[in-house]
Amino acid sequence: MATVRIPTPLRRLVSDQRVVEAHGATVADLVDDLERRFPGLKARLVDGDGRIHSFVTIFVNDQDVRLLQGLQTPLDDDAEVSIIPAMAGGEGTPRRSGIGDRT
Repeated sequence: MATVRIPTPLRRLVSDQRVVEAHGATVADLVDDLERRFPGLKARLVDGDGRIHSFVTIFVNDQDVRLLQGLQTPLDDDAEVSIIPAMAGGEGTPRRSGIGDRT
């Protein structure tokens, strides 16, 4: 059974658990298992065409599944899966540097 690390924005869907376990021979199977147990989670990870949302990265054993086989990436029973949402924001306007700057 794989271990899945749940990011803070999605924890309310999994009863505030940081880590859950899920079954699946592939990442797609694991996402389906998570959806059965935690309804609404799949829509946060995968779009209507069955692709991982662009603002979500899923790692299996510290490797981005987009660089592997995507949702068809196979999983071992002891796989560690991490779901990482994109982060944005910050404060202020970035300072310009380089060509045209006079300091």
